[in-house]
Amino acid sequence: MEYTPSGPATERVGPSGTAVAAGEFAEVIARPSSLRQRLRRNRLVRYLIFDWLNLIGVLIVALIVFLMIFGARIAPYSPTVPDYNYMSSGPSTVHWFGTDQIGYDIFSRILAGAVYSVGTAAISLAAAVAFGLALGALSGFAGGLVDEIIMRITDMFLAFPILILALAVAASRGPGLESAILALAVGYWPIYARLLRGQVLSLKEREYVESARALGTSPLGIMWRHILPNALGPIIVEITLDIGGVILFIASLSFIGMGAQPPSPEWGAMINAGRDYLRTAWWMCTFPGLALTLAVLGFNLVGDGLRDALDPRSVKLH
Repeated sequence: MEYTPSGPATERVGPSGTAVAAGEFAEVIARPSSLRQRLRRNRLVRYLIFDWLNLIGVLIVALIVFLMIFGARIAPYSPTVPDYNYMSSGPSTVHWFGTDQIGYDIFSRILAGAVYSVGTAAISLAAAVAFGLALGALSGFAGGLVDEIIMRITDMFLAFPILILALAVAASRGPGLESAILALAVGYWPIYARLLRGQVLSLKEREYVESARALGTSPLGIMWRHILPNALGPIIVEITLDIGGVILFIASLSFIGMGAQPPSPEWGAMINAGRDYLRTAWWMCTFPGLALTLAVLGFNLVGDGLRDALDPRSVKLH
């Protein structure tokens, strides 16, 4: 930076060559000079991108989402058409992850199975979140007898472990992915109902909510415009932390025969199909298990990163 040769002494030359008032000079110097510095000022980006562990989680989740959309299209073989010339064949240049006892290509089934394992988990959790948030909002905002009834029903569902409750629902409906989705939605909605109720109770007496109520805003408008946006942080963190567990539960239900049925390329069902061949054909269980592990790990890492980013008490520096 240098003084302009013809301008007044109170002006200096900025980085673009234009004259900058002396009062604005410090601000020009303080501006980020690179995209990296600008991104670092964003708390969410700083915690998810510039932390290497969280970045691994983001990349894994991005890969999983890509496979959910394009996995079946980029698979080298059909996930449901066997190759009888390579039954129980080990990993090779023809079949990278080997084949199972029928001749299905393991690699192709893993790629195509992402939408079954992760997609159904996402649908199940979305249904649980929608139903749980609706009841939680009603319970926290209405209070009184309505709150008491909803919370006692919620406590009744929370008294049972999620997997046990899911097994009971799936057994009553019969095996299948639809039963698994409904079963886990029933198991998870009480968590979100109680979480949002607590947020509503802490926010509905705030000054800005009282002001909106005094201005005649309807209860639905107050909930939608003022309370729900301020309660989304903990809810988003809970979703990202729960999705890994839901993926495991979907795989568990398929493993015991209550979820996806053959020849569906769901990862839990693939592990179940290969467990009797673990000593002679280790690849049949190993590769679907690794895919399941990576998916859960990725979502857990992203959940930890979001929790740190959305927690104002976090002091992690980068």
